[in-house]
Amino acid sequence: MSEHENEIHEEIITPIELNELLKIRREKLSLLQEEKKDPFEIVKYEVTAHSADIHKNFEQLEDTDVSVAGRMMTKRIMGKASFCDVRDRDGKIQIFVGKNVVGDEIYQDFKHFDIGDIIGVKGTVFRTQKGEISVRATEIKLLSKSLQVLPEKWHGLRDQDLRYRQRYLDLIVNPEVKDTFMKRSAIVKAIRKYLDDKDYLEVETPILQTIPGGAAARPFITHHNTLSLDMYMRIALELPLKRLIVGGLERVYEIGRVFRNEGMSIKHNPEFTMLELYEAYTDYNGMMDLTEELIRTVAIEVLGTPVVNCQGVTINLSEPFERITMVDAIKKYKDIDFKEVASTEEAKELCKEHHVKFEPHHTKGDIINLFFEEFVEEHLVMPTFLTDHPVEISPLTKRKPDAPDYTERFELFIMGREFANAYSELNDPIDQRQRFMHQESLRAHGDDEANMLDEDFLLALEYGMPPTGGMGIGIDLG
Repeated sequence: MSEHENEIHEEIITPIELNELLKIRREKLSLLQEEKKDPFEIVKYEVTAHSADIHKNFEQLEDTDVSVAGRMMTKRIMGKASFCDVRDRDGKIQIFVGKNVVGDEIYQDFKHFDIGDIIGVKGTVFRTQKGEISVRATEIKLLSKSLQVLPEKWHGLRDQDLRYRQRYLDLIVNPEVKDTFMKRSAIVKAIRKYLDDKDYLEVETPILQTIPGGAAARPFITHHNTLSLDMYMRIALELPLKRLIVGGLERVYEIGRVFRNEGMSIKHNPEFTMLELYEAYTDYNGMMDLTEELIRTVAIEVLGTPVVNCQGVTINLSEPFERITMVDAIKKYKDIDFKEVASTEEAKELCKEHHVKFEPHHTKGDIINLFFEEFVEEHLVMPTFLTDHPVEISPLTKRKPDAPDYTERFELFIMGREFANAYSELNDPIDQRQRFMHQESLRAHGDDEANMLDEDFLLALEYGMPPTGGMGIGIDLG
């Protein structure tokens, strides 16, 4: 690292300064190659300890030799003795570099290393006079030359879009992001264990489909050259998994990637991972019990506690989740009772009165959902099962026997956001065909997210699907 780069590292680097620094780094690489010290020719490096191991087991490792490797994040040159911090997968460890220990040549090479370089260090574990656990280097080797200048944490990588597109850079500059990756992996592992212990069978279903279904979403279209056929990237896992229930697999689940060609935000991504599960001979009440227990179990497994803090709000997942119908929730938070609304025309008048936008083809059920989204959703902060959705917005769900305009469906909301969607699965092929035809009419009105008619799925239902409960939850939410 040049003295100039040392001086401006904590400041905002101008484009001119950046270009000069990039030029210097490439010149350093060229010089290393001329001196037969090309770091990119190194193919392996033996690592015997990581930073966390050294800190955790210092008493056992003190005065023993270790070999560590990682990215150099800071460097302090002080005459004949210098320090640097090396960050590996677990954290960081301080390295003490003494000229009288490593020798003049290695010390001079080290002085020209840059922040961001990948280095390997062999040395002895000790504690400095200031009490910091460190490694006293006996050998330092440059393993990979960083030709780019790392952005300074607070000034250089605040753009959220850039952080998502260049996640590798986000991980380097913001090490706390690594915790999210670690937790995600632990969550998936805990989900699998929970479902495996309940005798669910994990399966994989096709990503390329001739008919996309199972969700209200616009699909990505691709082309199969051999078959000369347009195909779709799946938007959900639902219909193939239900076919397996028809085939006699009574409990199945899949954790897989789905693709939706729609807007991008912290709530939506064109591709994300979903868990979907289906169980024969149960209903949406059984799915509510399972969903609540699953989330609580995973939280305890991953975090060690059912109490989580989300955006400053404390949520105790050990407490029973609230259960409320969509109609009752609108009455609770907006004081409008759709049980008293007799027709679509009356519902549209309510839209005009309360400035809720609607489409000419919308029915009463669609408008109920519009009112929920406009006036209720943000209030569902504590874990809440919102139940009994209108049939118009639930094309794959069984009707409630005592209220056929509504369905046996729930969505789980936490912090005003949907976390899960589930229902008593519609297994009547005649009713399902009618629902599909309604969806086709919506597509004719320009709704690109409406379900397509899936004849093969209808054929499967005609062979007979047992009463079934199903649930889907996004792994990558937020």
